[in-house]
Amino acid sequence: MGEGRSKHGNVMDIANLEEAIAWQADHADGAGAPCTARMVRALLAVMETDTTVALRMTNWHGLSLQDAMPLRIAGGFHWLYLTGEELRLGDVYQGLITDQGQVDAIVSEAAQTFDHVLLPWFDTPPQTNEAGRSASIMAALMWLSGRLGPKFQLFEIGASAGINTMMDRFAFDLGGVKMGRAGSPMLIQPEWRGDAPPANPVDIESIAGCDLVPMDLSDPAQALRLKSYVWPDATERMVRMDAAIALASERAPDLVQQDAGVFVAEQLAKPQPEGVTRVLFHSIMWQYMPQETRDGITQAMELAGGVASTDKPLAWISLETNRATFRHECKVRYWPGGDEEVILAEAHPHGAWVEWLG
Repeated sequence: MGEGRSKHGNVMDIANLEEAIAWQADHADGAGAPCTARMVRALLAVMETDTTVALRMTNWHGLSLQDAMPLRIAGGFHWLYLTGEELRLGDVYQGLITDQGQVDAIVSEAAQTFDHVLLPWFDTPPQTNEAGRSASIMAALMWLSGRLGPKFQLFEIGASAGINTMMDRFAFDLGGVKMGRAGSPMLIQPEWRGDAPPANPVDIESIAGCDLVPMDLSDPAQALRLKSYVWPDATERMVRMDAAIALASERAPDLVQQDAGVFVAEQLAKPQPEGVTRVLFHSIMWQYMPQETRDGITQAMELAGGVASTDKPLAWISLETNRATFRHECKVRYWPGGDEEVILAEAHPHGAWVEWLG
């Protein structure tokens, strides 16, 4: 279907489950994850089984792509492999079995064997908050630094385990521009396309995050759940996950369990030091929030922007999915002076590459 469009125009609006699963598999193929693509396609075979998993899929309430339903249950299957419960899936994940019929058989048998074990994976959307996405956020901060100054207070919504609320401890190499903490176990070095970002200084004074269901990287069970959402083809993402766990063991991220709208309101109400830009940021999570929450956050940011000053600026950085094209765009708004949204970059959904447009 190409470029994220279906015959319906907007992929997020695909109502037919089979089409949604096929699209998600094609998207995984396009993202360089053929093993994940075969795994997702096998869900079509799972739908033919006499399982509660199949029943839950066929009776899904809502739009399955918007809810990331195929990726929810794919995480469950990956968990079965990582825990050693279903090691035959390893041949699928390692690309040793590529025949779709054989993959269908293995996945369908796993669904039948672990039917009720898999069922809870439908209840929550994938949680990754992939560290590679911080490349776009940091580049946007460098861009903002040239306009608003180098000092920032950051707050993140949909922070999951708070991985990117530790980005002040990451090392970055963005198109040859190096930033961050030298020697960090987390090196963010995506393939950089286009011009390098502006090499402006970035001084992150604080970062806080929220999530409705925050995950604790110090808990082995929760860390394993996060790893389950990582596509098995993406070995570099597994390395970054281990680096995030190491950083969290040094010092836990500043993370609270809270509704995003309430969190944003509280952050905006806090006293703001002069000469420091307050920044809301988020990545690949906006679609999972109710429209009412999205509208509330937008209104709160615009109202706060209306009273922002050159001494106390406000900015909003997002790396989110364009619902029409399914491209992932890094956008920025800032106040005063930058109320109109600017697209600074397009990026791989898991941070493998960034194409700088700014």
